[in-house]
Amino acid sequence: MRRRLPAGLRWRLLVALVVTSAVTLGVAAVVVLKPLQKDLRDQSAENLRSTVLNAAPEIQRALAAKPKDRAIAVSDRAFDLRYQTDARVLVGDEALMPADGGTPPGFIADTDLFSDTRRPVYVAVRAMNHGETVVDIVGDSLAVGVPLYDGNGVSGVVIAERRLTEVTTLVGQVRNAFLAAAGVGLLVAVLLATGLSSTLLRRLGRLRNAALRITEAGPDAPPMPHDERRDEVGDLARALARMQEELRRQETARRAFVSTASHELRTPLTMLQGTMELLDEDLAGSGVDIADAQLQVATARRELRRLSALAGELLDLSRLDAAVPLRSEPIELGELARAVAAEFELRARERDIEIDVVPPGGPCWGRGDPDAVARVVRILLDNALRYGPSGQAVRVLAGGDGQAASLTVADSGPGVPEQEREHIFERFHRGSGAGSEGGFGLGLAIGRELAMRMGGDVRLVDSDPPGAGARFVLVLRPAASPGERAGESARPGREWLDPAGATRS
Repeated sequence: MRRRLPAGLRWRLLVALVVTSAVTLGVAAVVVLKPLQKDLRDQSAENLRSTVLNAAPEIQRALAAKPKDRAIAVSDRAFDLRYQTDARVLVGDEALMPADGGTPPGFIADTDLFSDTRRPVYVAVRAMNHGETVVDIVGDSLAVGVPLYDGNGVSGVVIAERRLTEVTTLVGQVRNAFLAAAGVGLLVAVLLATGLSSTLLRRLGRLRNAALRITEAGPDAPPMPHDERRDEVGDLARALARMQEELRRQETARRAFVSTASHELRTPLTMLQGTMELLDEDLAGSGVDIADAQLQVATARRELRRLSALAGELLDLSRLDAAVPLRSEPIELGELARAVAAEFELRARERDIEIDVVPPGGPCWGRGDPDAVARVVRILLDNALRYGPSGQAVRVLAGGDGQAASLTVADSGPGVPEQEREHIFERFHRGSGAGSEGGFGLGLAIGRELAMRMGGDVRLVDSDPPGAGARFVLVLRPAASPGERAGESARPGREWLDPAGATRS
């Protein structure tokens, strides 16, 4: 049954995108519309002021005409200015400022006789009193007063008054267009948010359903959906696919290990049980066959060693998985090789194999955990004795070149087939040549992981001559001297060894 993702994420994405768009448009409106209205008003006032100033000399000459011609001449100039500016034009002389402070007389010319004159009188008095141009804006009404001069000073004033309807209309049109654009933008934002969220949630839903299938059916569930898009969801899909593949690989290895371990445990336990029964029968009889009893004891000892080896490898594996910290101190590899080789003398004699520890040319100091290094050498020697032929020697050689310290274990066995060289270090992998004496597929994996935890590596290198057995090399960081500070922590192996295996100082 397919399960759908909750709708909360869809709505959160939608609301976030719409709110972001709305806030952006609102800020843009505040930033654009307010200054636009002010700038347009200022521009209109400046245009009207310039036009009146340009017309002022003509009006001054008309105002200086003979009394019988003055009113007509001034009116003509006033109406000419009205046609240019579409404003109410009023012209007055110095009589607008009576000496006794009484009510001023009317204007000489007024292009709109039926309109209120209180504001034009106020602007005219200000312009004549201060002797400078006055620009007065109240709401959407604009009035400009320009004083007129003759040889004796201020002789009159011209007033232009108009409403800024074009500014209001233009700002309104811009506002309406902006609102329309904002509405279209919000609609596009909603559509984009819906489309993007639907696509995103559909892809996440596929990943969620696949993860639930893995939870219910395990690593063998159908593979993750293929997603090649180069974004975070695509990266997540590919990461989950790699995780599923790794889980499937680990599950296969686990099943193989369980099968192998159960078989390996059943065999020694069955033989131990049979040996104990035979010993019990021999001891219960009238005569004890000492030779046969010794044979049974040897068989039991061998099977006990196999059980002990399996228990030890499982313990090592659990410690690796628990990331138990390792020490880092100087180790003399030549001395350690001789000590570990001495532990295998009895087993080597039983198989008629000689362990040849080749002494290095001088002290060979490596850096690592002494117990872990000894464990890795035991694994390599055990592997060599297991697969090495009787009558042939196993060589152990310590060395170093200033770049790295190494310890080599070489046998004369059948070697490792080319197709298995990349897999022998995997957990639970048993070589095709492993018979009843083979291990459990854990030794080399444990050895390499321990070495890498100490900043080194375990490698399978070509034998000399080719095909003459297997040759494993434990590589560690070099230690300058035994007096080097023991508490220094090892650097990770990936920082010290490049992918090709070459060492770096």
